[in-house]
Amino acid sequence: MQTNKLLFGSTIGIIGGGQLGRMMTTTAKHMGYRVIVLDPTPDCPTAQVADKQIVAAYDDLEAVKQLTEKSDVVTYEFENVDLKAAQILEEAGILPQSANSLKVTQDRELEKKAMVDSNQPVADFAIVSTTEELQTAVERIGYPSVAKTCRGGYDGKGQIKLSSPNDLQEASEMLDSVDRLIIEKWVPFDKEISIVFTRTKSGEMTYFPVAENKHRDHILHATIAPGLVSEQISEKATHAAKAIAETIDVVGTFAIEMFVCGEEILINELAPRPHNSGHYTIEACNVSQFEQHIRAICGLPLIPVHAHGGAVMVNLLGKDVEPFFNQLEDNPSAHIHMYGKAENKPLRKMGHVTFIGDNPLNIYNELVEKKIIEN
Repeated sequence: MQTNKLLFGSTIGIIGGGQLGRMMTTTAKHMGYRVIVLDPTPDCPTAQVADKQIVAAYDDLEAVKQLTEKSDVVTYEFENVDLKAAQILEEAGILPQSANSLKVTQDRELEKKAMVDSNQPVADFAIVSTTEELQTAVERIGYPSVAKTCRGGYDGKGQIKLSSPNDLQEASEMLDSVDRLIIEKWVPFDKEISIVFTRTKSGEMTYFPVAENKHRDHILHATIAPGLVSEQISEKATHAAKAIAETIDVVGTFAIEMFVCGEEILINELAPRPHNSGHYTIEACNVSQFEQHIRAICGLPLIPVHAHGGAVMVNLLGKDVEPFFNQLEDNPSAHIHMYGKAENKPLRKMGHVTFIGDNPLNIYNELVEKKIIEN
């Protein structure tokens, strides 16, 4: 395992060429690193700013070996990395984040086990692999509940809300196409929050302010930071992050999504990488989630985090891009980040904008008034 400091001039390999890889790369380039990306799409968003691209599928083990030979350290921008590829990189001593962290976060059953092993609160759940087990689980957990695939699925995909016995047939059909489902009690939460943090191999940790997330059509719409939650909730979120990080030996920047129910939290999902809800850190903190990540994987000390007032980050989906830029003159303070994606699709994340100020609630209310945010 790589433990020495990797300084400027070293090469960072990134698996995945989307917007997270792009923002990792721009940060790494500022710090003097060279970057090579492995992605099947030529001229992907990361490749546009990286030094080199290996155009190949993520599970192309020959391409992974080529990445290994050309890199001093390797990271990834999404969790669905081929585990065989991750093991090759780990055996070569250049994957500080480890294959185990990927294995856990790729599988909702293992993910829930990590939460439970960390003694953190979760919604009632059951793992089912047969129609009979599905029926028994729903009878115990009750309605409403939600059925999710244990592997894959994001932005609302791969899940079905179970409001009554009439929905069991659809869940059963989804079960037929996979090996397992996780059935979770539906949580009537007050808010969804996330905490983004960074951990080094030696266990040093820094935390960004707890953020509050607003979704639209199961896709993150806006993030308010700091989130409009109590100090008690922020402390519980930070404690949960530390416990889970130590349980699965996190290295790098990591995110945990949680539900807020009154003054209690329930852990929802883990993401072993920089996160959409942490984009505000680029302008709103003295160090971004991406720089802390590069520092952690390269063995550099982390920078103590300080936040500058408040921030609201708004995702620009394909359908939002033209309306936003048509009223750009009315929003001169917007920090614009476009991802360089070739094709604009209505529900595809094409970029984001961040607004900075002294009070996050005031920023949010102004953006609602301007109809940049749907309340």
